[in-house]
Amino acid sequence: MKITNIELIEVDVPYIAPIRNVGHADWEHTIARVHTDEGLIGLGEIWQPCRAVQPQADGLIGKDPLSMALERASEPWQCALYDIVAQAKGVPVWRLMGDKVRDEVPVAYWSPHLPPEETAREAERAAALGFTVHKLKAHPADIVRQAELIAAATAGVDYAIRVDPNCGFKYPTTAVRLAKELTPYNIECFEDPVEKIDVNYAWYSLLRHKTDIPQALHLIDPYAVLCAVKADAVDCFNLSGNVAPVKRSAAIAETAGCPIWLQTGGLCLGIQAAFSAHLQATLTNDLRPCDELPFVRENDLIGGSLEFASGHFVVPRGNGLGIALDDAAVAHYRTQ
Repeated sequence: MKITNIELIEVDVPYIAPIRNVGHADWEHTIARVHTDEGLIGLGEIWQPCRAVQPQADGLIGKDPLSMALERASEPWQCALYDIVAQAKGVPVWRLMGDKVRDEVPVAYWSPHLPPEETAREAERAAALGFTVHKLKAHPADIVRQAELIAAATAGVDYAIRVDPNCGFKYPTTAVRLAKELTPYNIECFEDPVEKIDVNYAWYSLLRHKTDIPQALHLIDPYAVLCAVKADAVDCFNLSGNVAPVKRSAAIAETAGCPIWLQTGGLCLGIQAAFSAHLQATLTNDLRPCDELPFVRENDLIGGSLEFASGHFVVPRGNGLGIALDDAAVAHYRTQ
């Protein structure tokens, strides 16, 4: 089998209104269609413009997907190559990654920093859709008010808040103070609450002993995961990266008894979310709701073929990724 052609399609799919209204930053998205001489087509996506990935695409022409190292490939090629190889073998993508241990993977809702009243309305809507965790891009000035209004809007529902200030609490003193003020509310964890240049494990270890709120780190490198465990600095992990480091990091976290969730695509479209669902289906960890978020855009570009039910993605059942690109939607949002 040989790769004969690669289509790169740049798209601009707007966020849904609450996010779009606050002007949340976005970047170009590129959809990749990788064609082979056997008629198989693999799908991938990446948060980069076409011009950034075109040289890599040119270098793949003529190569055999069946002889390539899948786990270490970069995006969008990793997803597309897994899709092709799984189709060629007549199996779902997850079968190439390991044994399937779950048919559904939990998903967190997500909000950028919005006015507290707007965030509460989003939480109420998300809870009605079956979400049980809401990840907030938190600011120290109003996170307590955010939590108060979310609790009121979701009263009677098991609905937790994942507080992610992107290190914006800055110092342990601020994080400890806010943890005390957030005691009445259902806080799942603090994710990257304080500065982590070169990952300041001592501060995270201090927070674990000074607060009752679990501490999470968002990491890519398995060695960093190991160091965090050795430093007694973390309760759970948000893991990113391609398949090889995610699997290694997940194994370290599981051995240490630390729950994980994945963010391989984040504010992605449906292709990358489906790929992540296949990978998560094979992880034996204590798996928390993931940060794969195609539902925060007005279209996932796959026509809803990644099924969502009660706060979970249903792992696709067909061969390959088990999804289909919505050509009409792609044409509508195409920029070049």
